Amino acid sequence: MNLVKRNTVHLPSIIDEFLKPDWFGGMQNYAPNIPAVNIKETDTAFGLELAAPGKTKEDFIIEIDHNVLTISSETKNETEQTENNGRYTRREFSYTSFRRAFTLPETVNTDAINAVYENGVLLITLPKKEEALPKPKRLIDII
Repeated sequence: MNLVKRNTVHLPSIIDEFLKPDWFGGMQNYAPNIPAVNIKETDTAFGLELAAPGKTKEDFIIEIDHNVLTISSETKNETEQTENNGRYTRREFSYTSFRRAFTLPETVNTDAINAVYENGVLLITLPKKEEALPKPKRLIDII
């Protein structure tokens, strides 16, 4: 089972990504404020790693609605330079945001999902349901 990226206005379609010559490696032509994501699957869980350096855990909003995991963030910065008489000569502000959405497979236990932000990487663990876990090998007795 694979996590499938859901198309939004900000993201190219999966078909467009597949047709790019560097689909299996290299940098994709995403907007610079959309962080890269790695998805790993183990026997017991999926791991989603989102590279977002310079943020704090409070900057992220993670939601699940109808088996769609949505990760979003908004950052506002404002600087102001003032003169001696108290009037400002220059005032700059910036606004960055991103939103990534992933359709979860039916095998994910949505009640046990957890997230950790550490060293610029948001790691979301998506454990699999008990019935989706691989069964251990067993011997069958011959009667």
